[in-house]
Amino acid sequence: MPDETTRRDFLKFSALSVVAGSAAAVSVSANRREEASRKINVWLTNDKVRFSPAPPLQWTSGRTAGGNTIVLDPHKTFQEILGFGAALTDASCYMLHQLSPPAREELLNELFGPSQMGFNVCRTCVGASDYSRKVYSFDEGDADPELARFSIEHDREYTLPVLRQARSVNPDLFLFSSPWSPPGWMKAGGSMLGGSMQRRYLRVYSQYLGKFLEAYGSEGVTIQALTPQNEVDTDQDGRMPACSWPQEYEIEFVRDHLGPLLEQKGIPTKIWILDHNYNLWGRAACELEDEKLRKYCNAVAWHGYVGTAEMMSRVHELQPQVEMYWTEGGPDYTSPDYQTDWTSWGVKFTDILRNWCCSITAWNLALDERGRPNIGPFSCGGLVTIDSTSNNITRSGQYWAFAHFARNIRRRARRFASEGSLSDLHHVAFSNPDSENVVVLSNSGPARSVTLQLGDSVAQIQLDQKSLATLVWR
Repeated sequence: MPDETTRRDFLKFSALSVVAGSAAAVSVSANRREEASRKINVWLTNDKVRFSPAPPLQWTSGRTAGGNTIVLDPHKTFQEILGFGAALTDASCYMLHQLSPPAREELLNELFGPSQMGFNVCRTCVGASDYSRKVYSFDEGDADPELARFSIEHDREYTLPVLRQARSVNPDLFLFSSPWSPPGWMKAGGSMLGGSMQRRYLRVYSQYLGKFLEAYGSEGVTIQALTPQNEVDTDQDGRMPACSWPQEYEIEFVRDHLGPLLEQKGIPTKIWILDHNYNLWGRAACELEDEKLRKYCNAVAWHGYVGTAEMMSRVHELQPQVEMYWTEGGPDYTSPDYQTDWTSWGVKFTDILRNWCCSITAWNLALDERGRPNIGPFSCGGLVTIDSTSNNITRSGQYWAFAHFARNIRRRARRFASEGSLSDLHHVAFSNPDSENVVVLSNSGPARSVTLQLGDSVAQIQLDQKSLATLVWR
């Protein structure tokens, strides 16, 4: 009997020890989770470093009323994010194709790899743009209303291979396409350089674009969105492929031709109108008043060369269900700050995102040291420069700005409210689908200490002058 009692006592003691040990382990695990949830990972770009990790910050209990405070409210949310990228123009694809296969693979992995820059929204051109090696369409020659000559043969040499390779690196790559001009025979003047669209060819042109989408699809390159015309309100003085489209033409084209054709063919490609500057917000709003157009189009594409980003919010106020996409803008390779203007791009990207845009797509992904190939000649620079002699790669200030957004803001992230009083401290905040939170700070002013307020928690960061910071926490 004493032996049995001792055994029962031992078993009871062992059970209590296991429970206590398990409780202690749970407590340690909970403490670690709590500690991890208060940790803020930080990346910085300034005169000394480029998107470099900095010592983590911690959320601590407290509130502040200081002037350098940004108040965050994750419960007040705005648009969902599609992503970030740049234009894979004829010129960019040509430059990428000049790299050796290993060098091209390395650069595309850097730009599109989900664990690296993670670009996932890129633009292509339907025929020639100003950044092409030559002027071309997919149906050259005299009038061909039956489109018997239609061919995408030009793009098989280097454009389609680069697009396929980019999508193989990032299968989530969303591609949208823009034409700079219809074939010359569809236009007044008969040339792809400048001029205007002829109304009698609207139906044929919708078939032309339908053939483009089908031909690209048969090559393994699905195009998920399409704008009817790049920069509808200019002909660029006949210096480049361009085409003026009156407002009523674009409405008729989308409503009566392109939209019904895509629907009939079962092509799920989305249509984005305008594809031009902020100052044309009134035109976009008027087009969207047409209910039949809205059956086929629920999005506006924007450029930032003229006007201000706030003009996009005017359209949102009138048509809150309409999506906004920023589709063009890039550096000038002749600018002395081509490699160091990350802060100005950070400010610009922040303004774009705070005014309802779901994506940001830069202009040429890659050009040479003279901003070529281009038809102009013009002075746009690439997001990266590939030297035409050495093939050495230079990264622009815009590239480093993109790093602070594209590397941590995921597809389907939701922007949430951030408020502050400093005019030269720009901020934007997001919650990713996995509940990770991201804040990007663009400090265009002097060096300063900045406090973030999140409910009853605060965190403080020191920012250099003209710097960017990305803060990430769960």
